Amino acid sequence: MSATAPRARSKRALRSVVAAQFFSSLADNALLIVAIDLLMQRHAPGWMTPALRLFFYLSYVLLAAFAGAVADAAPKGRVLMATNLIKLGGCALLLWQVQPLVAYALVGLGAAAYSPAKYGILPELIPQEELVAANGWIEAGTVLSILFGVALGSTLVGKGLALPAIGAAYLLAAACTLAIPHSPARDRAALAHPGRLLRDFGGSLALLWRDADARISLAVTSLFWAASATLQFLVLRWAAERLGLTLSQGALLQIAVAIGMAAGAVGASRWFPLGRALRALPIGIALGAVILLMTLVTQPAVAAALLVVIGALAGLLLVPMNALLQSRGLLYMHPGQSIAVQNFNESLASLAMLGVYGALLYFDAPLLPTLAGFGGFLVLAMGAALLWSHRQRPQERFGYSPAPNRLSTRSQSESPKIRQ
Repeated sequence: MSATAPRARSKRALRSVVAAQFFSSLADNALLIVAIDLLMQRHAPGWMTPALRLFFYLSYVLLAAFAGAVADAAPKGRVLMATNLIKLGGCALLLWQVQPLVAYALVGLGAAAYSPAKYGILPELIPQEELVAANGWIEAGTVLSILFGVALGSTLVGKGLALPAIGAAYLLAAACTLAIPHSPARDRAALAHPGRLLRDFGGSLALLWRDADARISLAVTSLFWAASATLQFLVLRWAAERLGLTLSQGALLQIAVAIGMAAGAVGASRWFPLGRALRALPIGIALGAVILLMTLVTQPAVAAALLVVIGALAGLLLVPMNALLQSRGLLYMHPGQSIAVQNFNESLASLAMLGVYGALLYFDAPLLPTLAGFGGFLVLAMGAALLWSHRQRPQERFGYSPAPNRLSTRSQSESPKIRQ
């Protein structure tokens, strides 16, 4: 009886965290579709559409050095509740007809603080041997939330019930956190010295960029998420101009990408284990080439099939690159700090690429040359990453050696952030 009680409590706690993640992510994805529609109703300039995400990612960049400390300064279950209420505030601002860019920036603020708490709470609730399975449930819930969130936003777009329904989803997410067992704050003084946090973050950033394998994976994941953020808006424009679809129909096409990513993630776990992670790099070149094919498609059915392929290639590339980056990060720092550094780089890259796309819209750049340039850039950038990897590890044929490299042994004596 006493042996099974803690296990039952941990399972209930995991269900609460997964449920909170599902409803929160569902609301995030639905809210983006509704915010885009609000901009269209107000006849806002075209560049404002990608600027929604630009303001969202700006929160990740500005809070990168502090997000992990926020998660440690209070019980993480309470942090999850508070951040969902912050997101609810962003939804309420839209309901009160505040500028969508401002409202979505507040949602980004909540999301930036939510991410480290979401992943950091699992080791506090779940036994070590169950952490992989627990992360799998989180990711599965996230994929489902993307599917249902896009569908919800597409169904409710233009209707008066859209924002109240999304707000209810945020409230459900906050309510789920009430069932998470209370755990003490890891470090109540975590935010007491902001200057030290900035210095530690800068040191962690430099450590990962000096590591050969981490540098490649960080560059690839940053490029991937920047491309993903831009492609989300390109697909909506492509659906309207080339396929003749409405906003809600074009948004539903993004479900095809999510389905493909789920399948690709499953395949990656079988074909690209950590020891072969760098062998996934050629898939990035194929991804850019398939995006180039979008310029030739005019039929919705063909478009959906092509987007499934794009999603599958994305999943095959992202999963091994993430695993490689996490494994290298653990050599130098705590997991939360590693995630914060990764979020910073990926969000900064997303800001840059969305800024370029927004500028192209501002100058009325045609769709097909923009799409072709986007795909061509990915082919060249991923090709450069492949050559870069081959130069650094020519003898391993793009394999990965788990043994620490020269930086690892040097850094263990230089940096206090090395995990003992």
